[in-house]
Amino acid sequence: MSSPTPIWLWGIGLALGFPLLTILLGEAIHRLKRRRRAIAGTVRLVRDVLVPMLALLVFLQHLLQVDPGTRLFRTVETVFWVCVIHAALSLLNVILFEQAEADTWRSRVPKLLIDLARLFLILLGTAFVLATVWNADLAGLVTALGVSSIVIGLALQDTLGSVMSGIALLFERPFTVGDWLEVGGVVGQVIDINWRAVRLLTLEQEMVVIPHKLISSEVIRNFTKPTPIHAERIQIGFSYNDPPNLARQVLKSTALETKGILLDPEPDVFTLAYADSAVTYEVKFFIRDYGEIEQIRERFMTRVWYAAKRNNLSIPFPIRTVYNFHGPTSQQKGLAKKFSESLQAIPSYVPINREDDSVTPSASGISLQHFAAGEKVIRQGQMGNALYIIVAGQALMTRRDGTGEDRELLSLRSGEFFGEMSLFSGEPSAVTIAASNDLEVMKISATVVNQMIDRQPSFAREIGQILESRRLAIQETTQAQTQAPFGSPEPGLM
Repeated sequence: MSSPTPIWLWGIGLALGFPLLTILLGEAIHRLKRRRRAIAGTVRLVRDVLVPMLALLVFLQHLLQVDPGTRLFRTVETVFWVCVIHAALSLLNVILFEQAEADTWRSRVPKLLIDLARLFLILLGTAFVLATVWNADLAGLVTALGVSSIVIGLALQDTLGSVMSGIALLFERPFTVGDWLEVGGVVGQVIDINWRAVRLLTLEQEMVVIPHKLISSEVIRNFTKPTPIHAERIQIGFSYNDPPNLARQVLKSTALETKGILLDPEPDVFTLAYADSAVTYEVKFFIRDYGEIEQIRERFMTRVWYAAKRNNLSIPFPIRTVYNFHGPTSQQKGLAKKFSESLQAIPSYVPINREDDSVTPSASGISLQHFAAGEKVIRQGQMGNALYIIVAGQALMTRRDGTGEDRELLSLRSGEFFGEMSLFSGEPSAVTIAASNDLEVMKISATVVNQMIDRQPSFAREIGQILESRRLAIQETTQAQTQAPFGSPEPGLM
C-alpha cells in the first residue's frame, strides 16, 4: 500500500499550479477573443470559477485536512460540482449551437429555449449532486420540487404564458431585431426580444414593451419582411375644375422626383373618389427604409403644393365660394395684384409694361411659378421654350461631368435670368438649374420674348452682354475644377 502524499508537496503543487494554470487560461482567453471564438466565454468560466473552487477544495482536503463529512467541505464540494455542470453545459452549447452553420436546425433553435433547457439541466444536475454529496432523498426532493412547481406555476401563470408564447414566436420567427412592426396599433422597430416580451422603439423615440402573450393574439404587420420595400399610400384632393389626367401626371412626376421614393417599382396614382369638395386621388409609392417614412412623406407633401401652384391646380377645402360673373373674383384680383408686384421686382431693362393693371398671367404669356428647395426648374438635356427671371429666392446652376457627377457652376439670385440660350438656339440645355431655397420665378414664353425684342432691340444687347460675362465666369469656374474637368462650356450653356 502506497504512503500518502506529504502535505508540503500538495502545498507546493497548489502554490505553483494554481497561478500557472490561471495565467495559461488567461492567455488562451486572449487568443480566442482575438480570433472571435465563442468558446472564450467557457474558458473564462473555467478560469474564474471552476479552477478557484478546485483549488479551495484541494486546500481544505489535503492541506487543512478537513473531514469530508463536515458541512463546510460538503458545501464547497456541492458548489464545485454545480460549477462543473455549468461549465460542461456551456461547452456543449458552444459546440452545438453557437458554432452552428447557417440554415441548419441548430442555428434556428431560439436562444430562449436553449437558456431554459440549460436551467433545467443545471437544476437536475444539482439534485443529483445533493443526493450524492448530502445523501438526500432524491424521491422526496423530486416530489417537493413537483409540488413547488405546481404552486409556482399557478402563481406565475401569466408570466409562464408569455414565456411559452415567446418560445412559439421565436420558433416561428415572424420578425427579428431591427424589423419594423405594427402590433395592436403600435408601430415601432424591434430593439430587443427577451424571455417575456418584445421591446419596440416607436417613431416618437418611445419604447413600448409588449408581452409575448399579447403579441400571440394580435395581428402582426411586418414592414421589413419578406422584403424591406414598403408601399405607402397618400390621398390628395384637387378641384373639380382640374383635369384628372393632369392631376395624376403632376402627382406622379412629383413622386418620381422626391428623394427616398423608389423608381422601381414605379409610383402609381389612382382617381379614388368624387368627394364633397374635391376629386380625391391616391398616390401609391414605394420606399426601402420604413424608418424614413415621416421624412419622405413630408418631402412629398411639400413638393405637391409647389407642383400644384406651377400647374394651376387647386387644392380645395370645405368652404362655400360665391362666384360673381359680372367682374373678376377676389381671387383673380389677388392674382393680378401679386403679378403686378412681381413685375416691379424684375430688372428695369426687361421691356415689360409694369403699369398696365389689365395684364394678367393667363392673358400675357407670362406666369409666376414656385419651386421648393431642391426642385429642378431646367434639366440638362431638356429643350427650353421660355425665359425665366428670378423674382425671389436663389437658384444653383450645375452641370454633369463625364463621371456622372453634378458640378456647381454659378449661383443665381433675384433679378437674374436663365434659359435664354436654349430658348434662342433651339438646342437642349447643357446645364441644370435647381432651386437653392424657396424660389419664385417669372416664366416668359418664347412668343412674348420675341415681342419684347421687337419692341425694344436694346433688350437683345443686354442679354448678349450678360451672356458673355456669364460665359467667362462659367469658364473660370470650370477650369478651377481640376479633379474632374470637362473643358470649356460650349455656346449653349443654358
